[in-house]
Amino acid sequence: MEIEQTMHSMLGLGMEWAVLSCRFIPATHTFLITIRETALLWRKERCPKDGGQVFCYDHVGPVRWKHLNVFNQACELICDLPRAKCRACGRVYRVTPPWEGLSKHFTRDFEAFALTLMREMPVNRVSDIVGVADGRLWRMLLAHVHRAYAKLNMASVSIVGADEMNRRKGHNYLTLFCDLSAKRLLFATPGRDALTWDKFAQSLRDHGGDPSSVSQVSVDMSPAYREGVNAYFPHAQTVFDKFHLIGHASSAVDAVRRLETNLDRRRKALLKDSRWLWLKNPHNLSPLQQRRLARIDRHSLWTAKAYQMRLALQAIYLLPLPRAKRRLLSWCRWVNRAAILAPAHLLRPMLRVANMISSHLPGILAHWSAKVTNAFLEGLNSLFSATKRKARGYRSINYFIAMLYFTSAKLSFPFLPHPPFHCKS
Repeated sequence: MEIEQTMHSMLGLGMEWAVLSCRFIPATHTFLITIRETALLWRKERCPKDGGQVFCYDHVGPVRWKHLNVFNQACELICDLPRAKCRACGRVYRVTPPWEGLSKHFTRDFEAFALTLMREMPVNRVSDIVGVADGRLWRMLLAHVHRAYAKLNMASVSIVGADEMNRRKGHNYLTLFCDLSAKRLLFATPGRDALTWDKFAQSLRDHGGDPSSVSQVSVDMSPAYREGVNAYFPHAQTVFDKFHLIGHASSAVDAVRRLETNLDRRRKALLKDSRWLWLKNPHNLSPLQQRRLARIDRHSLWTAKAYQMRLALQAIYLLPLPRAKRRLLSWCRWVNRAAILAPAHLLRPMLRVANMISSHLPGILAHWSAKVTNAFLEGLNSLFSATKRKARGYRSINYFIAMLYFTSAKLSFPFLPHPPFHCKS
């Protein structure tokens, strides 16, 4: 019985359960550990409804649970599970054994191991490692995330960031809402219209939060998002994220490059294969790219002028508020004057950025007082873009949202540490 005692100790069964046998089945390469309850269980077990004393009513089974491998061989626990009957209320229920996980045919230790792997690698790869169909693993993950998310407390949420995420090719979007103070995902929902804000406000209330307590919201300049904030978070200050504004300026520089490439052969030759020169900041260029940029006759290129405008716009964010406001207005006038001089409307993309700044100036200037950005959300986008590439997409929107919550919502799982995700603001 020494092996049974060893297994009893390793499983942490206590005095309420006993290991009856432990045998290896060569045909299936599986260890089978048979467990039975002891009389001590009925002294401690109480009715979950009224706390009354219970007795053994009958047994169901045998029930099997997949456990962690033993000596690199599959291992299963087997037990004829007892059903208890309450002496007071007469309720009959199945006793929950201490090794059972949230999924009724996995042990807690197996679930902890599988979930740890699922947080670090694609689920189909985890399926190969643990020898369980990926559909069963997804159901396990959904059950754990659903239970943990239901306990999520949003009472302290006051600074919120929102951004869209392209789930797959085409117009298939999710909107993500994050607590920018706690650096955690709060809510994810399909779509990117104003109604997503209504869903988030309801989720906030369901988890102890209050939309009227949200003081700042960091978003891009999407009309739908602005409408949603005004409708469902009327007390919040809207802050237009600086990374989105700089992103618009970078896209405008690239649009100018494409327009100028088609202007004549000389410019086309100068700008050939130069896209990444204009999209990066000077200090991020490789030595080879720096030499290439130095050889380009930038004085005669409107793309270079647009690039200078983008760098100047970035530099404004390093200034204090009074100077920043003056420089933003001066920047818009500079772009307007240059756009008039540029041939064939080459600077029209930069002009659109200037008009955007003029029409959204209060929300842009709010950045200096709020000091919040969507850097955490941008980090999430990068994280899940990499995850999607490894997993080649998710078969269900529910799977994708569950994985978002699992890795980035800082949910409380009793046997798992918080995910090792960090994002610099």
